[in-house]
Amino acid sequence: MTEQLAPPRLELEISGHVATIRIANPARRNAMTNDMWSRLPELLDGLAGDPAVRVLVLTGAGGTFCAGADITEVDRLIADGDRNLAVLAEERLSRFPKPTVAAIEGDCVGGGCQLAVACDLRFAAEGSRFGVTPARLGIIYPAPTTRRLVALIGPAAAKHLLYSAELIDGERALRVGLIDELHPADRLAARVAAFAATLAQRSLLTQVAAKEIVTMAGDGHHDDTRVSYWHRQMAESGEAAEGIAAFTDRRPPAFPWSPH
Repeated sequence: MTEQLAPPRLELEISGHVATIRIANPARRNAMTNDMWSRLPELLDGLAGDPAVRVLVLTGAGGTFCAGADITEVDRLIADGDRNLAVLAEERLSRFPKPTVAAIEGDCVGGGCQLAVACDLRFAAEGSRFGVTPARLGIIYPAPTTRRLVALIGPAAAKHLLYSAELIDGERALRVGLIDELHPADRLAARVAAFAATLAQRSLLTQVAAKEIVTMAGDGHHDDTRVSYWHRQMAESGEAAEGIAAFTDRRPPAFPWSPH
């Protein structure tokens, strides 16, 4: 009897303050179908509005992160240009207000690399491979995606990946800044879980404000109105007062702020 594989899907799991979205398409090494690209923003919107969720982890099922966009459906992505489903999902992920961590095993290629780069941080397992592969297919990489890649690793490293479509290993990915940490495969899950737990204990106000301000810095502009807004939030929410009191009392803080 032929074993039936589960349909392509994005699996959502919430444990405590940590939400995990798992890319699952085992028949195609976790390639993203158009339905999966469409589903991701819906999941992100729900998690952004959930006050219990403080951290998002994006990963892949079965030891592979994501092999890219499903090649059988790529014609639609090409036809829609820089406003295609993949770019819209990537941009929504990059704007997710809370901390995001990509936990990467195996291949992180094409659309998979696109998703990983849209996360705030990337932790990978030894043996993982990374590639930006449109040059294999004669496809122009979307401009917003290219800008994000260049901002992360610089023009020279981005050109190497874009021109060659070569796959690089975790050591080189770490060296050029494509990933932030590299761990033995049997330790990655524990490290990601521990780091996510640490993030969940910190001030979400600090994290959300920092994410917006870092994004502004990366875009080369400064918005005094938004900076003033965050300072008012700090004063009016009692966040800083609680943090200082908890530090003085040597107890875990109970930070009161949550996104509206």
